[in-house]
Amino acid sequence: MKMTDVIANMILDMFDEDNSTIQIQRNDLASRIGCVPSQINYVITSRFTPEQGYRIESRRGGGGCIYITRAETKNSAIVALINSIGTSIDERSAKANIYNLNYQNLIDDKTAKVLVAAIADSNMRGLPTEVKNSIRAKQFKQMLTAYID
Repeated sequence: MKMTDVIANMILDMFDEDNSTIQIQRNDLASRIGCVPSQINYVITSRFTPEQGYRIESRRGGGGCIYITRAETKNSAIVALINSIGTSIDERSAKANIYNLNYQNLIDDKTAKVLVAAIADSNMRGLPTEVKNSIRAKQFKQMLTAYID
């Protein structure tokens, strides 16, 4: 298992049903896992993003810490993603968001495959890149909106 997976799983294990916010002291966690503190930063900034349903708050100075708050429901995480997409998204970014939704168990494997197929560049052959990215953003938002309970 990769170090980033170990760190992410350890952070995810800190959450429970009653606790939607956790506090992490980066240096302490790094020493427990046996990695450098910058690896903790990398995992937090790449796997615990607003698009994935998390809010990060950092407190500096005197034993500073990082607070990670998990969205209360899967719907709020998907809504946050919809709001973050904007008017244009490239295929690579859309796929990354889909994989993250699947990784966070917000969508199942079959849904992820359908979404990836729907947003593929190959569906829009012959169109300029700007037009593809604009259409993809609209389609992706619509599909995610339809997925919300």
